[in-house]
Amino acid sequence: MTSNPIFQGAASALITPLTEKGVDFESYGRLIDWQIEQGIDALVLAGTTGEGSTLDDKEHREVLAYAVDRIAGRVPAICTTGSNDTNYAVSLSKFACSIGADALLVITPYYNKTTQRGLIRSFTTIADAVDKPMIIYNVPSRTGLNVEPETYEALSQHPNIKGIKEANGNVSKLVETAMRVGDRMDIYSGDDDQIVPIMSMGGQGVISVLSNIAPRETSELCHRFLRGDVAGAAQMQMKYLPLIRALFCETNPIPVKAALWKMGFCENYLRLPLVTMEPEHAEKMYGIMRDLGIL
Repeated sequence: MTSNPIFQGAASALITPLTEKGVDFESYGRLIDWQIEQGIDALVLAGTTGEGSTLDDKEHREVLAYAVDRIAGRVPAICTTGSNDTNYAVSLSKFACSIGADALLVITPYYNKTTQRGLIRSFTTIADAVDKPMIIYNVPSRTGLNVEPETYEALSQHPNIKGIKEANGNVSKLVETAMRVGDRMDIYSGDDDQIVPIMSMGGQGVISVLSNIAPRETSELCHRFLRGDVAGAAQMQMKYLPLIRALFCETNPIPVKAALWKMGFCENYLRLPLVTMEPEHAEKMYGIMRDLGIL
């Protein structure tokens, strides 16, 4: 663990409430307040789950600015500022720092991809331009690109690169990464079904989809582990596995937005190419939510 982790526990990769007219800021504010009241440890803004890829530049900046202001220092505000265009990522990252973000989440370049040397150059260029800590987001299933342990080791030498959101599903690679970065970078699970396994390798928590609808429970799972109650954390991991699977039975954030709509937090509206959840999948998910007392 670094001497000053960005957060410990659960951070919600928060949805962005949308309508046909644009961002629903009223619903967004209500969701942010509820998350904090429920005990979430941090909030991640306008990421994959927040449909950041279909927010235009003006909307993206407005969403970040609104959310940072609404959070008002109650929990760390982590702004998602990555891009497959490093220059744009630099611009958005500088903006996030200017509005008071506590940290940045920066995804690996997608579609055009790059080499491992290109990853080091790209992340270093962004980190050199900002004065806030960065978390690298590695999700090969979406980007087609994996950050190798040796690359993390090189990046861990930069004073602003402080964390990893790891969603490559490869525990063996994670073990090597943890060994190489030591206490220079904090590791967070990027997959809700691997919170306990990743924390067992020194991870500090999760950047979570599940916590959109179960913030208190997801945070409690992480803090049980941090308190040394590994068996209790493992029990919760297993208890919520059926719901986690339901939340990922279609492309994220399709299911979680349907769940939050059912809970009364937002419209069940997604921007194309995403479409609403298949009714039979939704009913199965709602049944699981009822069994767990979420509905």
